[in-house]
Amino acid sequence: MFMKKTTRTLMLILPLALLAACSNPSSQAPAGPGRDDLAPAPTAAADQKAIAQLDAQRLQGNHWVLDSATDSAGKRIDALFARADKPVTLDFIDGRLAVSNTCNRMGGGYTLADGTLTVSPMASTMMACTDKALMALDQAVGSRLEGALKTELGGEGQLTLRTASGDVLVFSPQPTAETRFGGPGETIFIEVAAQTKPCPHPMIRDKQCLQTREIHFDDKGIKQGTPGAFENFYDVIEGYTHEAGTRNVLRVKRFNVANPPADASSKAYVLDMVVESAIEK
Repeated sequence: MFMKKTTRTLMLILPLALLAACSNPSSQAPAGPGRDDLAPAPTAAADQKAIAQLDAQRLQGNHWVLDSATDSAGKRIDALFARADKPVTLDFIDGRLAVSNTCNRMGGGYTLADGTLTVSPMASTMMACTDKALMALDQAVGSRLEGALKTELGGEGQLTLRTASGDVLVFSPQPTAETRFGGPGETIFIEVAAQTKPCPHPMIRDKQCLQTREIHFDDKGIKQGTPGAFENFYDVIEGYTHEAGTRNVLRVKRFNVANPPADASSKAYVLDMVVESAIEK
């Protein structure tokens, strides 16, 4: 039986330092009628454009995890916390807002200007969830994130979104892997065998290793070539939990680790998407 999951495929306003070049006083003539010896001040529009760019960088550099949500009366919005172990999370990527940890994956375009985040009507996958609270979560999230939202950034870096109806959603930042490792990383595909196997390790007795091999796809998603043999995988794939008996194909981002400890890997692996799953006996 095959189970396919398609998922996942994010700024503090920084002060602007305005540098003014000072002329040599001895060569400066007195100001007179018709003269303008001072450089023109930046326009409000130029200032706002610079601030918006800085905000976009901060937004994209973090995952935003829902920390609290209250309505106009200050009451907690319980419907937004249907998954206590996996809070609703926002990711801002190249002008797109992606919402995860809901029943379906959701996303839409966004713009940021004058302290307002405007989100276009969002599209979502059409997977049905047996948990009614989880099904209702999609509507609870989508109805609050579409349209114009007033934004604030708190002293601890939290992002606050205020809806037109008075709901207040507060998100805590978690740096993305790109932020933590200082670059975009390399996207690869790894096939993980259904069962782990014992593997030698100088520090861990009776260590079990994932059995993995790298596979390749063309731009149409068709597998290319013949994969090699499965090998011991000694590293950790962040965000991936292996279930014995399930074979998975993963889309993973591989990062170089600057100055790793002597007993650690120079590579870091972060799960991006489970492309394919199959239960094997």
